Amino acid sequence: MKDVAKLAGRPARLKRRQFLAEGPQAVREALLAHRAAIDEGLPPVVAEVFATEVCLERYPEFPDLASGLPLRLASDDVIAAMADTVSPQGIVAVCHFVDRTLDNVLAAGPRLLAVMVRVQDPGNAGTVLRAADSAGADAVILTSSSVDIYNPKAVRSTVGSLFHLPVVTGVDFEVLIQRLQARGIVLLAADGYGDIDLDRLQDESALRRLGNQEVGSGSPERTGPALEAATAWLFGNEGQGLSDAELASAQYRVAVPLYGQAESLNVGTAATVCLYASARAQRELV
Repeated sequence: MKDVAKLAGRPARLKRRQFLAEGPQAVREALLAHRAAIDEGLPPVVAEVFATEVCLERYPEFPDLASGLPLRLASDDVIAAMADTVSPQGIVAVCHFVDRTLDNVLAAGPRLLAVMVRVQDPGNAGTVLRAADSAGADAVILTSSSVDIYNPKAVRSTVGSLFHLPVVTGVDFEVLIQRLQARGIVLLAADGYGDIDLDRLQDESALRRLGNQEVGSGSPERTGPALEAATAWLFGNEGQGLSDAELASAQYRVAVPLYGQAESLNVGTAATVCLYASARAQRELV
């Protein structure tokens, strides 16, 4: 019990390269990812599962999903001692780190990437990852100065999306920019003060889809990049945004227009809007 509970702390996670997934939704997605990995001859995702009897009665699919894994019955008090939440939902899984290398992600020829640059809040990081998953992004990349995505709060905030798409962690920002540029991936900085309007980019994408090939192809009407191009969106720190140097690394600074009186958007909300704009453009081009 104490051994599992230590995974709530970063030192234990890094030493063992394991983390906790808590609650039925996260554990279910972890087990599904585990089964898929085993079927493909890849390293396992889940090491062991602990659950209360009440939880297994409510979710009778878990014994089958955990077939071949240690599935241990535990009391409510034991689960509470293991979990990071105040009110755990009766099931906890010990999972192996699932992050990929940058080489692995780039080799797959990604079309849409979400990059978190100095994002510090675990809830925000989890929300951005979930948004990327929902938008069908090919991977999520966190720079070395960003929060640990295996933080229990971050894992909970992904609501299982952590197990759905490749995640790269601890990447040096300058190295990442060089690698993305070498691949010809367009770098878009989400910036509230950006000089390019996201609405305009979406309008231009729609015009191209309707047959106006001049828009966004070097014509005087072009105001920015083609959203349907292979793209990496850069999302910055919650309070400070992207630094001047980070903004300068991007090819374009794109602003999400605000029609009300709000001063700015939460990074998770901004990421959702930006990623969906690119996702729609890329899918409608096919």
